[in-house]
Amino acid sequence: MGEQITGADSLVRSLETADVDVVFGIPGGAILPVYDPLMDSTKVRHILVRHEQAAGHAAEGYAAATGRVGVCMATSGPGATNLVTPIADAHMDSVPMVAITGQVPSAAIGTDAFQEADIRGITMPITKHNFLVTNPDEIPRAIAEAFHLASTGRPGPVLVDISKDALQASTEFAWPTEIDLPGYHPVTRPHSKQIREAARAILASRQPVLYVGGGVIRAGASATLRRLAELTGIPVVTTLMARGAFPDSHLQHLGMPGMHGTVAAVGALQKSDLLITLGARFDDRVTGKLSSFAPNASVIHADIDPAEIGKNRHADIPIVGDVAEVIPDLITAIEAEMADGAKPDYADWWGQLNRLRDTYPLGYDLPDDGTLSPQYVIERLGKISGPESIYTAGVGQHQMWAAQFIGYEHPATWLNSGGLGTMGYAVPAAMGAKVGRPDTTVWAVDGDGCFQMTNQELATCSINNIPIKVALINNSSLGMVRQWQTLFYNERYSNTDLHSHSFPDFVKLAEAYGCYGLQATSADEVDSVIEKAMGINDAPVVIDFQVHKDAMVWPMVAAGTSNDELMVARAMAPEWGSDD
Repeated sequence: MGEQITGADSLVRSLETADVDVVFGIPGGAILPVYDPLMDSTKVRHILVRHEQAAGHAAEGYAAATGRVGVCMATSGPGATNLVTPIADAHMDSVPMVAITGQVPSAAIGTDAFQEADIRGITMPITKHNFLVTNPDEIPRAIAEAFHLASTGRPGPVLVDISKDALQASTEFAWPTEIDLPGYHPVTRPHSKQIREAARAILASRQPVLYVGGGVIRAGASATLRRLAELTGIPVVTTLMARGAFPDSHLQHLGMPGMHGTVAAVGALQKSDLLITLGARFDDRVTGKLSSFAPNASVIHADIDPAEIGKNRHADIPIVGDVAEVIPDLITAIEAEMADGAKPDYADWWGQLNRLRDTYPLGYDLPDDGTLSPQYVIERLGKISGPESIYTAGVGQHQMWAAQFIGYEHPATWLNSGGLGTMGYAVPAAMGAKVGRPDTTVWAVDGDGCFQMTNQELATCSINNIPIKVALINNSSLGMVRQWQTLFYNERYSNTDLHSHSFPDFVKLAEAYGCYGLQATSADEVDSVIEKAMGINDAPVVIDFQVHKDAMVWPMVAAGTSNDELMVARAMAPEWGSDD
C-alpha cells in the first residue's frame, strides 16, 4: 500500500500539482479540514478575504491579468452561495476559474443539515461543469479535470464540491496521467474550406469590419489580429470585453461599438457589408435592436464555442475554432489570394468612416457649475498612469468612461464585468490582478455605489501587502441608474441618491483600513493627486474624486432601440443620423 494521507492532504497536493500559486478564500466548518494541510504548503499561498464574493472576483482578476486559472475556496452553505455571483460573472465573461467548496458530510446531504446548500444544483447553469466528490480517492482526478475544463476550449468556471467526510477520510494520492472526458473535445483547428471561403469573402467585400470580442484576448491572439488588420487594411472595432486587443492608437481602430460606443464604430457596423466576427457573441449591448443591426452585412463568425455561432445572428460563414488558430490560417489564405492578384480597395469605405470619426470624436461636456468632470478625471488617470498599467472597473457610468477615455494599447490591461454587469467587481478584481502581476500598477476605477459593496477588501490588501490604487469616481449617486431616470423617467430620482459626498468620509474610511486616503474636488487638483498616488507603493491608496452628479455617458443607444437611433452629447456636435 502507498502512503496514506487524508482527502484534505490530497486536495492540497492536487492544487500544488496543478501549479496553483494562490487561493483566495475563507475557512468554515465543512472546508476546515483543508486549512490544516494548507498551512504547511510551501507552494500555495492562501489569501484570507473578507467576503467570499471577493474571493471569486479576486480569482477572476488574477485569471484575467495572467491568463492562468484563478482559484477560490469557500465553505458549505452561505460560503458557497456567496461565490454564486463571481461564478456567474466568470461564466458570462469566459474567465478560467476553479471554485472549491466544502460540503456537509455525505450521510447528511439532502437532510437540510447545518450550512447545507445544493451548490452543485445552484451553479449547474453557470458553470462549464461541476463535481460533487464524496469519495476521497476521486479528489485528484476531479481537480485535474476541473483545471483542464476551466482552461481549455471556451474558458470558464468549474466548481468542485467536496464533502467533509471525504476530506477527513484516508486515501492515497494519485494524480491522473491522462484526462479522458467523453464528449468534451473542443475544436481548435478551423475547417480549411471555411477559412478559404472567408478569405474570398473578405477580399470581395467593399465595406468590411473586423468585429473583435473578448475571445481574442482570452486566446492571446492580439499580435496576430494586428497582422491581419494591417495586411488587409480593414477597420477594427473592439467590444467592451476586447478593449486592448487592438491598440487604441492604431489608425485602423474605430473604438468600441455598442450602447455607449463611438459613433464611428457603431456607424461602421451599421453600414458594413461584411462583419468578420472574431471571438464576439453579438451581445444585445452591441447590436441594439437585433433586427436592425448591420442590415446589409454578411457575417463570418469565428468562435471556439459552437453554441455562440448563429445564436443571435445567422452566420453566412461559420468557423468553429480557437481564434489563435483561425487568424493565422486566415492570414495565410488571404496572402495566397493576394498572390493570385486579389487586391482589396477600401478607399471609399475609409472616406465614409473618417468623416464619421472626424465629425463625432469622443468628447464630453464640462459641468457648467465648475464642479469636477468625471470624464476628465478618468482621461487624466489614463494619461498619467499610462497604457502599461492595469485598470479594473465596477459597473455603471465610471465603467463606460473608463472604457472610453483611457487609451488601451495591450491585452489584459482592462478588466471589467461585461456580461453580468456585477457591481463591486473592481476592488477585489484589482486585488487579484495585483497578486498575479505584482510589478504592474493596478488601478480600480470604481464608483461610490460599487465601492461600498466590496471596499472591505481594502483590509485584505493592507494586511497582505497588495498595494492597489483606487480612483473613486464619487458622484454621490447610482450614476447609470440616475442617467436612465433623467432620460426615461422624467427626472424622478427614486432611490439613486447615495449621499456619498457626505457619508461615509472615504478618506477616513481608507485610513481606517490602513490605506492612504486622498481627495480631489476641482480640476486643478487632479494631476497632482494622481501623481501623489503613483508615488505611493507601500500600501493601498484611495482617491475620493468628488465629481458632478449629472454627467452623462454619451453616445447612447437606449435599450431595445436600433443602433440607428444613437444619441450624442452636445459636445459631440451635429445630430448623428444615418444619412451620411
